[in-house]
Amino acid sequence: MDSIIFDVDGTIWDSTQSVADSWNKAIREHSDLDLTLDPVSLSRVFGKTMTEIADALFPALDTEARMKLLDACYAEENRYLEDHPGLLYDGVAGTIRNLSLRYPLYIVSNCQCGYIEVMLKTSGLAPYIKDHLCFGETLRPKGETIRMLMEKNGLKSPVYVGDTQGDADACKTAGIPFIFAEYGFGDVPDAATRIQRFSDLEKICL
Repeated sequence: MDSIIFDVDGTIWDSTQSVADSWNKAIREHSDLDLTLDPVSLSRVFGKTMTEIADALFPALDTEARMKLLDACYAEENRYLEDHPGLLYDGVAGTIRNLSLRYPLYIVSNCQCGYIEVMLKTSGLAPYIKDHLCFGETLRPKGETIRMLMEKNGLKSPVYVGDTQGDADACKTAGIPFIFAEYGFGDVPDAATRIQRFSDLEKICL
């Protein structure tokens, strides 16, 4: 193992309440939809690509309208998170700091442009993350985005830490090991390596 790549939502932090608040504001201001999102419903789509989220949440709209509304939601979300950041899971800050002393750390997420930057800024984790890449930049499935980050940074044998079946499938595509964060939003029944809390990574990786 020469590096660790992390997912964000359900792995490093939980921003579902702030995202719900910001998206509901955007939906009211930019559409006529009678729709109010809650953190639980949002957690079910976290980890999916932006287009998949738009299809799932705004089926009454045509494709162009869905993406226009989604763009408005993401813009409002990035602004809102500056002052209402997500909550880091227990042990994340200290564990990230300790892991960074031994491995270069990276992030790959299916999020929009700007989201990882806001998370790093508001959480104080920015000094420990070498690079990051997201769906908003690549418009490619997560497995391909992981490969792109690996090639860019010359990574030969990273592991990926995530919380959904989509993360596990992306690791198979990228050809790298997967560590399942059981405390997150998803379920990966056949995950061979698991953590019950973020700090468990120190037992596995250090």
